[in-house]
Amino acid sequence: MPELPEVETVCRGLNQLTLNCKIQGGEVLLERTLAYPVSAQEFLEGIKGCAIARWQRRGKYLLGKFSENRGWLGVHLRMTGQLLWTQQDRSLQKHTRIRLFFPDNRELRFVDTRTFGKVWWVPPQREPEEIITGLQKLGVEPFSPACTPEYLAEKLQKRQRTMKTLLLDQGVVAGLGNIYADEVLFKSGIRPDAIASTLTFNQIQRLHRNIIEVLQTAIDKGGTTFSDFLNPLGVNGNYGGIAWVYGRTGEPCRTCKTPIERIKLGGRSTHYCPQCQN
Repeated sequence: MPELPEVETVCRGLNQLTLNCKIQGGEVLLERTLAYPVSAQEFLEGIKGCAIARWQRRGKYLLGKFSENRGWLGVHLRMTGQLLWTQQDRSLQKHTRIRLFFPDNRELRFVDTRTFGKVWWVPPQREPEEIITGLQKLGVEPFSPACTPEYLAEKLQKRQRTMKTLLLDQGVVAGLGNIYADEVLFKSGIRPDAIASTLTFNQIQRLHRNIIEVLQTAIDKGGTTFSDFLNPLGVNGNYGGIAWVYGRTGEPCRTCKTPIERIKLGGRSTHYCPQCQN
């Protein structure tokens, strides 16, 4: 599933490619991809003639603000969603769900193999949180001044949950997912099954520092491609080649050479080094 670095990579790409270009029309090939409105006709009528002034990211959501106060376009890629900027006459990818047509024969395609991704049109005079209700449940952004060691300590101090499951909670820190939770815990020397309330403040400070460092490194590498992720120009992310533990079961730890182990926590595959994280 695309996580914060992948969504940020897409956001930056869209800001370079799509701004101030008016949507001339579109096609909804799978209507259940629309979260709001559920009518393809209403969706296409609402966005026609709109131009995106800027894209921004909130957690794993993409939000495109239309100019002239004409509302917002919201996208959640979920597990396998892709936003691809391409020529209109290029052959459709098999799992294309929505097409948005722009001038000069360009289009933005939403491609989604597993069909869990969602798209919203937020009408004028409505806030994104009113329509995209998942935004209401998000915690702080990792790069926000509000995300401090003290904030994390407050969230962890009475929690009897494992650190891995807590980091996956979007109500604590928005945007972290399975890949980067594993990476952050490795860099912090914290076992994924450690109970949150048992962490010392020194460990929490280290955790805070590594959340920022790991996510920034992944953004710089254009995210991670293990299966489906592509940026808007169809390019893979490069973080996977330098991952510390994620996807490296049985391979030697890059620090101590101990084989990386994989366990299940909260139904998710979890990778860690039993020597470095103890």
